[in-house]
Amino acid sequence: MSQLLRTKSIDALIAASAEPGRQLHRSLGPWSLAALGIGAVIGSGIFVLTGTAAAGETHPVPSILHAPVLDLLLAGGDAGSTLGRPGAGPAIWLSFLLAAIGCGFAGLCYAELASMIPVAGSAYTYSYATLGEIFAWIIGWDLILEYAVSNMAVAVGFSAYFNDMLDGLFGVHLPVHWSQPTFMDGAYTGSFNLPALVIVLLLTWILSRGVQESAGANNVMVVIKVAAILIFVVAGSRAVHTSNWVPLMPNGFSGVLTGSAIVFFTYIGFDSVSTAGEECRNPQRDLPFGIIVSLVICTALYIAVSLVLTGMQNWQTLNNAAPVANALKALQMDWVRRLVTLGALGGMLSSLLVFQYGQARIWFAMSRDGLLPKIFSRVHPRHRTPHYSTWIAGFAVAIPAGMWDIGIFAELSNIGTLFAFLLVSAAVLVLRRKQPHRARAFRVPLVPLVPVLGIGFCLLLMLSLPLLNWIGFILWLVVGLVIYFSFGKKRSILAEHS
Repeated sequence: MSQLLRTKSIDALIAASAEPGRQLHRSLGPWSLAALGIGAVIGSGIFVLTGTAAAGETHPVPSILHAPVLDLLLAGGDAGSTLGRPGAGPAIWLSFLLAAIGCGFAGLCYAELASMIPVAGSAYTYSYATLGEIFAWIIGWDLILEYAVSNMAVAVGFSAYFNDMLDGLFGVHLPVHWSQPTFMDGAYTGSFNLPALVIVLLLTWILSRGVQESAGANNVMVVIKVAAILIFVVAGSRAVHTSNWVPLMPNGFSGVLTGSAIVFFTYIGFDSVSTAGEECRNPQRDLPFGIIVSLVICTALYIAVSLVLTGMQNWQTLNNAAPVANALKALQMDWVRRLVTLGALGGMLSSLLVFQYGQARIWFAMSRDGLLPKIFSRVHPRHRTPHYSTWIAGFAVAIPAGMWDIGIFAELSNIGTLFAFLLVSAAVLVLRRKQPHRARAFRVPLVPLVPVLGIGFCLLLMLSLPLLNWIGFILWLVVGLVIYFSFGKKRSILAEHS
């Protein structure tokens, strides 16, 4: 047990980030970090998942596996007849607000830890410094799932909007066998989603060239998509029919909670900000700034878009991979649709870019600690990027994105995100008790209240996800534990020095 709970000191973590041959280039400022957060958050959330979270999802065969765990706990066997998860309906804006409140608790905890431990790895590194190696491995393995599956969902959404752009602007239709996934609604199609694969590999190449180049590309895409969102809100507000907002909560508060659990992962942009700890110039000051600013801006944009979208179209029609574009198409708002589609593409490009960036840094940090093979922590001699991690992560996302539809990915990623936020909130409590006098450039207010609220909120939303998500999450963790005990436990840096 002492081996499993061994921790790596904060000083050792910071010293490891300065090792020759494994040192990343510090080139990011506060607004570049905020743009990274906005780039990750605004993409799948507004342009893709708003629709499926509002409309819900149904399955042809009743099964207890589709029932939210909270419903099973409260209603027992009566919830087992569900055909899927309930939609939030027009109250999807409330789902975004609730998710933002929960993210606010976790975001404050992230800001404190990021200012204290300014190294790559995010929640994985924070867990290693506070909770112990076994928890660090679990959260690192969980983050790999979270980032990879999130990006698969965004890549599928990008493909849908890309096809809409080709149709709307140029009248070009990609062949079906190259534009839809291999498996849709559990059925084999014989097709492959080529645009989803190509865009992930293209962004992987950009990331392998250098973080400054990647941040510059992201900044441009952020400006484009924020402009497109504002155009949609202003133009779409003229087509709002308040009758579409009635009833506000067609599936009750259970639907709002489930919708909040679905969209929660779209807020992990500030998690991506914390993975850039080794590549910003003044991490103690800039990381908290980037985390908090990106969260506030994105919440305001989410609520505005969800209100307009559900006012334009009945919530039951929004369950598709391109809800914003399809709503504008149905209302024949072609010029707005073209602009918003271009902005949506830019939004999802930046989201893909930042998530791929964050995923590679998790692999890099775990490898540097000896928990994964050393190849993942090799740094390119000229570009100063973890190029092996970047390319392997790219293929790990690109190939599945071409094979499955968005519903599979959207649900699977959320439970991992919530679990990561829960552990980060717990880490603040542990570190405040163990090292109360260590310097903190940013301090979470009202401790222990804020971290405890963060833990409770994350647990509530985890229980709002279907039972099938829990089974998949547990199976993923079991596979991870097998790898840890057969490889990582024996080869970790701490084991070598014990």
